[in-house]
Amino acid sequence: MTLIQVPRPPKEAMNPNRPANALLLKQVEHMHEAERRLPLRYRTEIYVNAIKTEGEAARYIREVTEAIHQAHADATRQRVRPVPKRKTMLQIAAVAEEKPAPKLTGQTKDGKKAKTAPKKK
Repeated sequence: MTLIQVPRPPKEAMNPNRPANALLLKQVEHMHEAERRLPLRYRTEIYVNAIKTEGEAARYIREVTEAIHQAHADATRQRVRPVPKRKTMLQIAAVAEEKPAPKLTGQTKDGKKAKTAPKKK
């Protein structure tokens, strides 16, 4: 496998005071949509329309990502329930022993009136 060398970005590449570009603002918008679907206790108090710099956007994205992870972890912990025991064959067979209701028959094929089926004892 060929190893590809990637140069380090220059130090001036990270500037938290630089105005956020359109791509970063779109990411903030997507994170805001994700945050709106979270329960209230996990939401941030950050007003997204006030985000203007890369540093503010990074802080907001980090907080929403952490809130999503925390909400998922809490929901997973609450979902753990004991597995219900399966019914044994004897329990199922006991249900089948109920007496069926007597069958009423209609007319026979030759048009005569049929009698009620006799009850079993």
